[in-house]
Amino acid sequence: MQIIDSSKVGRGEVERLLTKKSFDEVELSPKIREANKKIFGEDLSAVEIVRKIVGDVRKRGDAAVIDWTKKIDGVELENFSVDVANIEVSPEILSSLKRAAENIRSYHVEQLPRSWMTYRGENSILGQSIVALDRVGVYVPGGTAAYPSSVLMNVIPAKVAGVREIVMCTPARDGKINPTVLAAAKIAGVDKIFKIGGAQAIAAMAFGTNQIPRVNKIVGPGNIFVTLAKKEVYGHCDIDMLAGPSEILIVADETANPVYAAADMLSQAEHDPLACSIVITTSFELAEKISAQVETQLQKLPRREIASASIERNGLIVVAKNLDEAADFANFSAPEHLELLVNSPFELLPKIRHAGAIFLGENSPEPLGDYFAGPNHVLPTGGTAKFYSVLNVETFLRRTSLISYTRKDLLTAADDIIRLATAEGLDAHAAAIKIRQS
Repeated sequence: MQIIDSSKVGRGEVERLLTKKSFDEVELSPKIREANKKIFGEDLSAVEIVRKIVGDVRKRGDAAVIDWTKKIDGVELENFSVDVANIEVSPEILSSLKRAAENIRSYHVEQLPRSWMTYRGENSILGQSIVALDRVGVYVPGGTAAYPSSVLMNVIPAKVAGVREIVMCTPARDGKINPTVLAAAKIAGVDKIFKIGGAQAIAAMAFGTNQIPRVNKIVGPGNIFVTLAKKEVYGHCDIDMLAGPSEILIVADETANPVYAAADMLSQAEHDPLACSIVITTSFELAEKISAQVETQLQKLPRREIASASIERNGLIVVAKNLDEAADFANFSAPEHLELLVNSPFELLPKIRHAGAIFLGENSPEPLGDYFAGPNHVLPTGGTAKFYSVLNVETFLRRTSLISYTRKDLLTAADDIIRLATAEGLDAHAAAIKIRQS
């Protein structure tokens, strides 16, 4: 893991190191490429693979889903549907899921917008109608780990919004879905569950098959193939965002605990070899202590191989001149998760403009947000926090404008409308107003 001093390498070099690759630029590992050669008979890019799968599912429906699930996951399916009637999980896990669900529900209820109407002129009405989507598809990853927390975070805001039907797709391992994931789906209120994953699941939800209903919007994170599939089907349905590998950026001053900072870096590194863990600190001494702690704590992790690959590839510690520069670098990076491990985090907060979620102080580590506090953990990645928002209740709502003018108010506005329509060369628009003047 690199430690670099911004005063020695210059701002441009720091920003280069903080710049993430786009999804289309990510190179597949040799192991995945070799596996794909066996499946596809040629060395295809991730984009080419996704287009092939999505196109096939759109054309052949369930038959294509069955074929690709067998080829890629080694699972033979006929019926995709999953029954959640009898789920065996420990009472302790069930209790924790319910408490987390209540926190998430309570937080998202506060986000509900309102429909409104207001009078203009002589009893003319303008307004806004808020309407929930009819059907939403939720993707829940299930590759190297199980994610019941993703179920809660995606489904509960949709339920709060009033979505009529929620469909969930998640890959089966050895033909089965993790029971904790199913328990979370039952608690959150999922209507239909299907045991398929990957690009074929995204395509099936986007276009519909005999077994899987077509949805209005697809939400939820996944691997590069899932992300590129969401990009491919966008326009046929809506999507939440293009969520890439997980990221954490920690701004730390000399008061920060290096043990905590290292642990928080590794909490993201264990997700994926492509995950990104960065510290920007004002103390070179702290930088060295954090680096040493990362190496020490790595040895104790069950997912050490994944975390180690992530740290080696995307681990970085930057020594900044001061907290102002550290905040500037953080804003440039626009990370998914931003921790402020500084003496006065609320004083630094106004200087932060771009982040998916901000964690203030050493007692607010990123896993608190991942699992329990209530704010959503489906966050923009890859620098997209500069223009994307965290998944929220409004993700599942549509806004419709309401316009009702009286004749008197229409006639008052008529000349302006005619003048503007004529200026644009749209005479039929102008005529639709003129005909009402007579």
